[in-house]
Amino acid sequence: MTRVSFSAQVFLGMAAGLLLGFWARTLGETSALAEALRIIGEIFVQLLRALVVPLVFTAIVASIAALRDLGNAARLVAGTLIWFAITALIAVSIGLALGLLMEPGVRAGVDAATAIRPTSTGSWLDFLRGLVPSNMLGLSASTRLTDGGATTSISFNILQIIVVAIALGIAAVRVGEPGSAFLSFNASALAIFRRVLRWVVRLTPIGTAGLLGHAVVQYGWQSLSALGAFAGAVYLGLGLVLLVVYPLLLRMNGLSIRRFFAAAWPAIQLGFVSRSSIATLPVTEAAVERIGVPKSYAAFAVPFAATTKMDGCAAVYPAVAALFVAQYYGIALHASDYLLIVLVSVVGSAATAGLTGALVMLTLTLSTLGLPLEGAGLLLAIDPIIDMGRTAVNVAGQALVPTIVARRQGLIVDIAATDPAAVPAAA
Repeated sequence: MTRVSFSAQVFLGMAAGLLLGFWARTLGETSALAEALRIIGEIFVQLLRALVVPLVFTAIVASIAALRDLGNAARLVAGTLIWFAITALIAVSIGLALGLLMEPGVRAGVDAATAIRPTSTGSWLDFLRGLVPSNMLGLSASTRLTDGGATTSISFNILQIIVVAIALGIAAVRVGEPGSAFLSFNASALAIFRRVLRWVVRLTPIGTAGLLGHAVVQYGWQSLSALGAFAGAVYLGLGLVLLVVYPLLLRMNGLSIRRFFAAAWPAIQLGFVSRSSIATLPVTEAAVERIGVPKSYAAFAVPFAATTKMDGCAAVYPAVAALFVAQYYGIALHASDYLLIVLVSVVGSAATAGLTGALVMLTLTLSTLGLPLEGAGLLLAIDPIIDMGRTAVNVAGQALVPTIVARRQGLIVDIAATDPAAVPAAA
């Protein structure tokens, strides 16, 4: 009996989710089918989120430890950061160009009454303050009073977890032999959490059906039609980055486009349906290693990229969204404003920190430009749909940069043997 591939299973899950979602809409948003789709999607996301903290912590510590095995660690780190900036600059430029050409804010059919100021916003002060850990676990609790009593929720600040992990990783490396036991334990814990994540990932076809089905039930085509120009501009920008810019960069660096996408596609696909770079991290790292990137460098670059490299969420999307808000409210932007958008996208992408959604990055951009934060509320209706494409591009970029850097540093040497059409590596 022929076994159905995982990619095919995911596509079947997407198709099932769309069909069940439209069926549930005919039955009503309170129907049993609609509720089942919502619960299935929520459980899948909860399972992924439950693994975010241990995965981020152990992966970052392991990435710091991996630098010990690299003779040219400083050059690799510098090259990684430079290519983060280069690809982000290209992506945000595409977003700005499309926002100016397509004018999504002018063509918006969304009601101004939906322009509600988000409860969660981003600013440079909050971003800098958030880098300082309030505790070793990066956890925080909040209590909300309701008619039925008080509800307490616990959340985590992924930026603080990253800072703690970097500090502990560097300390463990610097102390030498006393830190070896900690690093060995961390490596074992990382392997265990990745195994658990693989089990959760196997549920992706089911989770996809629930997530897409619930999105159709909740939003249908009404929200998309009202924000069609905006959604079209964002997805066009994401498509240009993924299918034009990235292949060109691969070819310019003597890399096989076919080989890259054949290896990276499972990670890109998982990023699309899970909407989480962190949840996709192990799949992305495995893809990069299949391309030929040494494990020691991939162990550093991919976790680092998964928490700070966001061409979709932090470059294309905030550029188009900022122009949408300015156009919707009739606010003229000047050359200095466009430069600020570029600066925020290139420098502030760590604000998204690998979590689902880009609301923090968007409000950070709007506050920097002095645009109404209520404008972000206009776009929330279709954010889950947009976020799928954003995360897919994020993941592709997180695989692309380590591959290019490894190639330019001579760590990938067998490209010509597998792809005769590949050109020599850039100097």
